Amino acid sequence: MLLHLAAALALIPSALDDDPGHSHQGSAFDSGMRTRPWRIKGVGEAPFPITSKSREVQAWFNQGNALLHSFWFEEAERTFRWCLKLDPDCAMAYWGLARSGFTWFEASRGNLDDKLFDRYKAFLKEAVKRKNHVTERERDFIEVWEKGFADKVTNRAQRLTELLKALVAKYPDDIEAKALLGLFGIGQLKPAEDQAILDQVLAKNPLHPGALHASIHNWDDSDAVKAVPSSRLYGKAAPGVGHALHMPGHIFSKVGMWHEAAIAMDSATRTELRYMNDRLALPYEDWDYAHNRNYLCYIQEQLGMVDASLQGARDLLAAPRDRDVRGYEFRAEREGFKALLRALIKFERWDDILAAGGVPWTDGDDNDRRERPVAELLALTGLGRLAEARGRLNKLKADKSTDTGLLFKVAEAKLRIAEGDTPGGIKELRDAAENDYYGGDPPNQPWPVKRLIGDACLASGDAKGAITAYGEALKREPNDGFSLAGLTKAYHQVGDQVHAERFAGRLAYEWSDADPNLKWLKEAHSLGLKVKPVAETVSPERRYDPNALRSFGPSNWRPFPAPRLTVTGADGKSSGLDEYRGKNVILIFYLGDSCVHCVEQLETINRRMSDFEKRNTVVLAACSAKPSKLRESKALGDVHITLVSDRNHESARRFASYDDFENLELHSTILLDSAGNVRWKRTGGDPFSDVDFLLKQIDHVNATPPR
Repeated sequence: MLLHLAAALALIPSALDDDPGHSHQGSAFDSGMRTRPWRIKGVGEAPFPITSKSREVQAWFNQGNALLHSFWFEEAERTFRWCLKLDPDCAMAYWGLARSGFTWFEASRGNLDDKLFDRYKAFLKEAVKRKNHVTERERDFIEVWEKGFADKVTNRAQRLTELLKALVAKYPDDIEAKALLGLFGIGQLKPAEDQAILDQVLAKNPLHPGALHASIHNWDDSDAVKAVPSSRLYGKAAPGVGHALHMPGHIFSKVGMWHEAAIAMDSATRTELRYMNDRLALPYEDWDYAHNRNYLCYIQEQLGMVDASLQGARDLLAAPRDRDVRGYEFRAEREGFKALLRALIKFERWDDILAAGGVPWTDGDDNDRRERPVAELLALTGLGRLAEARGRLNKLKADKSTDTGLLFKVAEAKLRIAEGDTPGGIKELRDAAENDYYGGDPPNQPWPVKRLIGDACLASGDAKGAITAYGEALKREPNDGFSLAGLTKAYHQVGDQVHAERFAGRLAYEWSDADPNLKWLKEAHSLGLKVKPVAETVSPERRYDPNALRSFGPSNWRPFPAPRLTVTGADGKSSGLDEYRGKNVILIFYLGDSCVHCVEQLETINRRMSDFEKRNTVVLAACSAKPSKLRESKALGDVHITLVSDRNHESARRFASYDDFENLELHSTILLDSAGNVRWKRTGGDPFSDVDFLLKQIDHVNATPPR
């Protein structure tokens, strides 16, 4: 162990940081995961032979490489750091760390000046230093990243593709080189050309996670049907990776296989949550969870499962928030807001939009400033409060700061139709449809405008015009239940019972588990058609049954129970969290009274203790010092915080508040609710002293008790 540490201390001498809680290897190691990895089951097979002094490193490197293929960057980084723990001079472990930040997403960046990339530059620099101590093949891989992610590279994506092409030409049998070319070549090569490269990988390993993943992205925006075969296999190749279950849902959604899409996205969401709960991670610490759940909300909307969709949106809104965490600090909140507003508008829940607290508007927020006027205008129109809606519209049009984008124009057109000017309103909808780029992952917009044209035509008695509009809407959103319901009514209106029954059958299949009182479903049923549920999909699919996925765990975020806390007070008595049940707890792991930063943190909190007490909150501070040392502390003798002893860092380890790579104590601040669940946390090299933020989080917890 001492030999490993001595070698580690020499790794990045220019960046050494001797502050307590900070990595001895430098600031590049001061971020990211700092607890040891574990053997993750179900990540796929992607062996990548490397040079190492430790035989154990190869298996860990293979795991990290497989994780990178599925964009699980955080866990890949943790795994590569463990490779360095075992072999501090491993060049390829540094290359793996560099790849964890210099990814396919960054290939399109013109410059890498963002401070976020400083640590990955440091990792790459260390790999380059050691490239002459590995095989020629390994050196060539390192040099692709050295040249491709150098500063001021023009057209970085093209440059990386050229470098990887040369690598494949030199090593024609290396499927890892081809898998990387297949990924980085997306957008640089023609999709068919790229797929031909990926097919060479799949010929040797039909379940290669990287090739299947890249194949999905390759066709995602051009011809989604061609990605269906890879989508069927990717989840089987890496069933333990949330993103491997998630990406097929993109494709199944785009081709209208809504049941299969729901299975994919629900499985992904549950898998992400299971991982988060097992590893004590919160939504803002997982880059994919909020995106997963919003996408699942959208798919549930498409299946007519409104209540499930709205519940998912509200659970996202109730999830913890943070600041300064790699840009994802408010992602759950934002994704939840988008999901909530989209569903409320799509299913015409007008009262909910206008009710106090029905939508968590935030005064002054740019998004709310743009979206609230449109949503409320639609709601007033939908409720028949036309004079009020017209007054609101006139006021908005007079305000030059109003965003008059697509949805605003749609709201204006719908009001015009409601006021009796159907031809004028439909014309405005047709004009809006010319600039309707409906889509996204998932769409923020509630519907394609063509579907609204179909609704307007049908309501005015123009069934043929409705059939045309709904048909065009289905091209944008295949097997959309609203358009299927509209076509059922439109064909019935023109006396074409064959087509009416066909579309009624498709609707019955798509909305087989829809909420029972949806007006669109009831209107179709009222026609008295002979209906047999029929699936018209590009490929057979399974029926979505959420109950069948329970073994994966829950699909909505819930606060997870805190690990066991076993500490000893300054009086020598053992205690735990049970003593504080019924109260919120701020649990702080600090480095002892010799750490100036820790003392400053505790003194800052101590000055605001009355604010914590008003919020039914106690503060515990744990360190490894003996109880006698706590009693004798002069630096902390005046604080009214409960100081406890955590012998041998046993509790700190359980709370992921200890650096297993360097055997270092870490600063950690954790908020537990009155039921003993973790609701917010921050762990790292510096203590957290933003008391106002902590109090705000406690208010959020008190307002959203666990269900």
